[in-house]
Amino acid sequence: MSVYTGLATDAETLLPELVELRRALHRHPETGFALPRTQAAVLAALEDLGLEITAGPEDFSSIVAVLRGASPGPSVLLRADMDALRVTEETGLPFASEREGAMHACGHDLHTSALVGAAKMLSARREQIAGSVVFMFEPGEEAGGGAPRMLAEGMLDAAGERVSAAYGIHVLPGTRGVFSTRRGALMAGANSLTVRVIGRGGHGSRPHQAIDPVPAAAEIVLALHAFATRRFSPFDPVVLSVTKMQASDVINAIPEEASLGVTIRTLSNRSIEVLAAELPPLVEQIAAAHGCRGEADFRTVYPVTANDPAAAEHVLAVLGEVFGPERAEDLEHPTMVSEDFSYVLDEVPGAFLFLGATPEGEDPASAAMNHSPRAVFDDAILGDQAAALAALALSHVGTPVARD
Repeated sequence: MSVYTGLATDAETLLPELVELRRALHRHPETGFALPRTQAAVLAALEDLGLEITAGPEDFSSIVAVLRGASPGPSVLLRADMDALRVTEETGLPFASEREGAMHACGHDLHTSALVGAAKMLSARREQIAGSVVFMFEPGEEAGGGAPRMLAEGMLDAAGERVSAAYGIHVLPGTRGVFSTRRGALMAGANSLTVRVIGRGGHGSRPHQAIDPVPAAAEIVLALHAFATRRFSPFDPVVLSVTKMQASDVINAIPEEASLGVTIRTLSNRSIEVLAAELPPLVEQIAAAHGCRGEADFRTVYPVTANDPAAAEHVLAVLGEVFGPERAEDLEHPTMVSEDFSYVLDEVPGAFLFLGATPEGEDPASAAMNHSPRAVFDDAILGDQAAALAALALSHVGTPVARD
């Protein structure tokens, strides 16, 4: 019998329990790195599974749990992020957030619940496992830095040997129950640029006695947008958006300085190299042409989320076998949003994938996107999400069930 036998039945059986957990997490979202209530809920759900669990401290609520199989073999990692966003919910759901200014607007409550489900499915199959499964419950994905810290703490070696593969699933608006991924770049790298233009303040009625940084900042905005569209190939695109502008708080005063904040999405290391080398002098020279001093700080926040090509093909094959080929979609293009599972995929071969979770009867094309206060994800997919994670782990460490 197949190593995946029984997963569909388990998915159906576990679904009510996973939905209950997900909705409890959704009602009580926590943001950042300190997620004590979320951590406690996950630990309680894992308590009777016989896992080796390491829980992070109060200010970094990570969980690393190791399932050891009945016989030795390789280890594989499955990941979920647990943190919510600083967004006030506007969905009107009966289990909407009870915390003002915080919401699971990105679906991490589903990710966490599905990974708990996968742990339950795999624990029930311990005798079929030759090797180990490492479960990564990550805080602070939205805050940035959760995955790098867990890597620095030795998560990849939690089973005693380095994991040989890593997988994660992210819910998105899309046809409910359809999994999708692609070879190579799946999600963009996220970079930031902060700009200060320093002039000399003065009275708004006497600009000739000041050095106004605002026109210089305005010209820098235009130059940055032109740079993104003219300096890079359309086949290796860069998406640049100036999202913050600050100057004087007083309408009749020329400010001493103006500042900009810029988010930049990239799909290659070469683009990052060009941006890091060329944006600071561009800012400095435009500022200098206006008699100002320009300062620019370019930083990479998240690397590109790049799937190992063989791992991505493996994902599509496994999920096609488990759920049917119509539910395993090969994406043509990457998306320009970003994800810190990229740090894990920089260390070990693996793949990240998406799961369509638009509620039945809604058009995925018009559904509110992740991070929206109106984002709604159908938790009826949780059983299949858990089964997919379990199947990917079993594809590395599972052994077929013997026939009677």
